[in-house]
Amino acid sequence: MAGIYIHIPFCKQACHYCDFHFSTTLHARSELVDALVIELDQRKHDAHDEPVRTIYFGGGTPSLLSGDELKKIMDRVFDTQVVISPAEITLEANPDDLSKNKIKELREAGINRLSIGIQSFRDEDLKWMNRAHLAHQADYAVKAAQDAGFENITIDLIYSIPSLSMNDWRDNLKKAIELNVPHISAYSLTIEPKTVFGHRKAKGLLTPTDESISQDQFLAMVDLFAEAGLLQYEVSNFSKPGLESRHNSSYWKGELYIGIGPSAHSFDGKNRRWNISNNQQYMRGIQRGEPMFEQEILTKEMRYNEYIMTGLRTIWGVELNYLRDHFGVDLNDLYPKEISYWKEEGKMIEKEGVMRLTPKGFLFADRIASDLFIVS
Repeated sequence: MAGIYIHIPFCKQACHYCDFHFSTTLHARSELVDALVIELDQRKHDAHDEPVRTIYFGGGTPSLLSGDELKKIMDRVFDTQVVISPAEITLEANPDDLSKNKIKELREAGINRLSIGIQSFRDEDLKWMNRAHLAHQADYAVKAAQDAGFENITIDLIYSIPSLSMNDWRDNLKKAIELNVPHISAYSLTIEPKTVFGHRKAKGLLTPTDESISQDQFLAMVDLFAEAGLLQYEVSNFSKPGLESRHNSSYWKGELYIGIGPSAHSFDGKNRRWNISNNQQYMRGIQRGEPMFEQEILTKEMRYNEYIMTGLRTIWGVELNYLRDHFGVDLNDLYPKEISYWKEEGKMIEKEGVMRLTPKGFLFADRIASDLFIVS
């Protein structure tokens, strides 16, 4: 199975934490949509005859596109690929974009899953992050989408905000649970160097949240979501059983995906490529049929390390037989001391030939994975 990711590089304003590729200048929107359609034509064979089961509009802010623009892109996907039915078709949306008319437009365009970027239900947090919406708009957007018939909705939350107390965070979590959405993604605030927050940190104007507080907020989230019947199937992702994100799961499982648009990444199991992160250069190059991407051929060691890193972040874990068959590696023989240590710490378990992390182990996923990497 294959997935298609379509990057929409436009936003109304820049969130202070965001380091994704986007522009707040929207005048080239129509030209960009035309370029996306051309790239879909150019790459119609990149799925290697695998049927497409997920389509994901990310950004940026894809909800800035009109229903007609989305339909134009989707029609070309269906014209150039074999798309299974029902495919999971996700669109990222800001709450302030989701009026009743907009939600109707999205449904008519074929979107069947909404990813709503709420981040917080506290206006003070939203203002500090320079989000474009207010808390009451987040509540309205989710309920309006549910009333319009959207059953598959995910929302995003952020913790480790410096001014966010544990009580504030619990209130955010409880509000999210009350909305009865089937999927929630929650991420620790990361201060990236080239963002507004990154510049403030470099000047000593922003102090990141202490790691112990971040860990406490993470564990509180795990407990509350478990009580609400949400399964933690990946470090930062929780869902009702059977409603995991099919698209994002394909990333973690190493399945084929095609990235369309400026800065979009693609992966076919052995090669990774990424489009140029410049809207004007991307559009000009696509129009001329010129390569607008860079490519990396993954070595055996790189593919092994990636499998370890992504597998340990999920409940599906790392299959020991897969490592033997594909990489000639017996994990227990290769790293006996490291594995024994993490098992004794209660961070890792092995059952039925699969190595998994415990909920507390998820806190150390990157560190544990690095202990098991092959470094050439």
